[in-house]
Amino acid sequence: MKTNDNTHEVSPARMRLVVTASSAGTTFEWYDFFLGVPLAGLIAKLFFAGLGDTMGYLFALLSFAAGFAFRPLGAIVFGRMGDRLGRKATFLITTSLMGGATLAIGLLPTVESVGLLAPVLFVFLRILQGMALGGEWGGAAIYIAEHARHAKRGYLTSFIGPAASIGLAAAMLVTLAVRTLTGEEAFAAWGWRIPFLLSGFLLAASLWIRLKLHESPVFESLRKANTRSISPVRESFGQWRHLKLAVLALFSMMIAQGAIWFTTFFYSQSFLERILKVPPRETDLILLIALAVSIPLYVFFGKLSDHIGRKPVMLFGIVLAAVAIFPVFSGLREAAHPVLAHAVATQPVVVQADAARCTTQFDPVAAAKAVTQCDRVREVLAKRGVPYQLAAPAPGNTDIVVMVGTTATAIDANATPEAVKTRMTAALANGGYPESADPQKIDFPRAIGLLLILVVAATALYGPQAACLVELFPAHIRYTALSLPYHIGTGWVGGFLPATAYALTLANGDSLFGLWYPVTFATVAAVVMLLFLPETRHRSIH
Repeated sequence: MKTNDNTHEVSPARMRLVVTASSAGTTFEWYDFFLGVPLAGLIAKLFFAGLGDTMGYLFALLSFAAGFAFRPLGAIVFGRMGDRLGRKATFLITTSLMGGATLAIGLLPTVESVGLLAPVLFVFLRILQGMALGGEWGGAAIYIAEHARHAKRGYLTSFIGPAASIGLAAAMLVTLAVRTLTGEEAFAAWGWRIPFLLSGFLLAASLWIRLKLHESPVFESLRKANTRSISPVRESFGQWRHLKLAVLALFSMMIAQGAIWFTTFFYSQSFLERILKVPPRETDLILLIALAVSIPLYVFFGKLSDHIGRKPVMLFGIVLAAVAIFPVFSGLREAAHPVLAHAVATQPVVVQADAARCTTQFDPVAAAKAVTQCDRVREVLAKRGVPYQLAAPAPGNTDIVVMVGTTATAIDANATPEAVKTRMTAALANGGYPESADPQKIDFPRAIGLLLILVVAATALYGPQAACLVELFPAHIRYTALSLPYHIGTGWVGGFLPATAYALTLANGDSLFGLWYPVTFATVAAVVMLLFLPETRHRSIH
């Protein structure tokens, strides 16, 4: 039913301040949180040294995921605060916590200086960042929506979408600039701290902007009428009529958001750099162009949802992603590393070994090492981004036999790890497998064009999402009820995607196997959204 939702008129100038302050503050927080992405390889060496290259990188990704793991806790803590004390006060607290934690990371000693204390402190600060972010996004979405006119709610709340892309792009650009100015050696020694320390200036700017804001008119109405929830957490998740909305939001929108957005902008970077061995500079260029193109698309799809509805726009994005993810990443391999793609097609690798002698390549506590010859062979292949199949050995054969095309290379049981690496390197070179991608042979237009398909999918889902979530929940518990499903979906499904997809790829041997993770979540969300999510465009939020 269509309802007049313009009870509180806000002047255009005031509305611009609301959108600017909310979006800018959220951008700064995403910059702080995303700094770990372009620095993942260096963080692995600074804070997780001793675990080996592959496991150290995996733990760097898991430290990133740790922040996401605690976002739901932040959603509960700060959601309750937002529903009880107000939107503005919660804004200021989350901003201060995020900026302070980021600044502290820039001052941390490394594992070389203090040993195991370094990774413990690093992960602890990432957890604080995650908790702060758990209260940030929902507050920004609600604050804008509760000021916006009904007819422009999708359009105005969609400005939060570019905040994540701009924050990630800023993190990548600042890191690249500092790396270039200091040089690689100095950057690894001390220059990496500069992007984190810059957060102090962003914190000051964000607080200054947000101190100019007033409380939202909807919350002021709740306060004056004394209708604020006494226990937002219990009312949101202890009453089925509200809990079912949170469950619906989680499984129709948020698991898809976590899977699709993080596949597009995070796993694509890991895939290009770690699996295809594309140099960091070229990887960053492809990602930055994709991020730049995404910025107006959030707003376009948010505005489109004001005209045709939230549900059809978001459903289009989810279905497009589910259908396109595998073809896009397969095409990326051909565009970004054509020599590898040719070798994979003409010289497939098969590892003939007893499966009982091949352990998993995903060890979440880093207790196991590559101690069997099968593990060592697969570790070399994984580091080189070479897909392989595991096959049973010939009867009576106790050696590992690696087939590169039709050429066999035997790895006997007594070979040292260095000998295994040397033999495997020679076998791969003879089969036409290069050690890394040649920047001169990258088909940039094709690689960028393929990635933009997923950019369209991610922004079509994200653009109308804030308006839909705000419209789905009642005002007196909105901050709490909205934030938890959002941060479970993006924090758990999305945050653990890079590490999980990378681990699945290592364990399976197929460089595309990890993509089943986002495709599965997107497919489930599409079905739930199609069958159960109501259209919310005409709902009142008062």
